Amino acid sequence: MTILRELFAFLRTNKKLWLLPIVLVFVVLGTLVVLAQGSVLAPLIYSIF
Repeated sequence: MTILRELFAFLRTNKKLWLLPIVLVFVVLGTLVVLAQGSVLAPLIYSIF
């Protein structure tokens, strides 16, 4: 959680809040790939990318 706080503080102090949606999309996609690694959805997810 400290990494997320530091990242948000960096984005806020450097006026780079427009990067926040990009970071969130990467986190969601990474979580999806990790969670679906051993499931039936894995071929579907890998075919999208």
